[in-house]
Amino acid sequence: MLTKEQIAQRIAQELQDGYYVNLGIGIPTLVANYVPTGINVTLQSENGLLGMGPFPTEDEIDADLINAGKQTVTTLAGSVFFDSATSFAMIRSGRVDLTVLGAMEVNDKGDIANWKIPGKMVKGMGGAMDLVASAQNIIVAMQHTNRSGDSKLLSSLSLPVTGLGCVKKIVTNLCVIDITSRGFELKELAPGVSVEDVQNATEGKLVVEGVIPEIQF
Repeated sequence: MLTKEQIAQRIAQELQDGYYVNLGIGIPTLVANYVPTGINVTLQSENGLLGMGPFPTEDEIDADLINAGKQTVTTLAGSVFFDSATSFAMIRSGRVDLTVLGAMEVNDKGDIANWKIPGKMVKGMGGAMDLVASAQNIIVAMQHTNRSGDSKLLSSLSLPVTGLGCVKKIVTNLCVIDITSRGFELKELAPGVSVEDVQNATEGKLVVEGVIPEIQF
């Protein structure tokens, strides 16, 4: 199975030159560490930073320089700081090419739940609703099952919905999946993981065609 870092590394392969990209809290923030060489990508943080770099080394840490998840980050040459209103104007006007988000649940129609568990204390949805409503492309980074072993890739969501029909691709610890009109289409397998493993861990409609290749790094 893939580690969190390997999930982020695989998602980084989806980056294209010139992209403006927003990275959500959790596994998605790790994507900043794996931007392919030769690719010019601008990372946007919704708390007001354009031009975010990889995580800092110990001697680079600046406690005042953080991303939306309150993690310390670095900046690249030409980076810009601004207020939250400007940040969300960028997001809402469709200027973000790709958003990478974590999720608690995704269904086989591309609906996502990623902000609230009933009965648990949460501070609010944050920027998730704006991101799923405005991004041109959304990739989800997540674990395939919860701690109890229950699938998080479902036919219908059980948690409060963040956005409808917005997710295009999912990278989990087991596989890479595209979401199409036919459901979850299995595209790649993590090393050591079989198609049967994915089928057993997926509650929603899973489409498997031909020989499924192993994820390459």
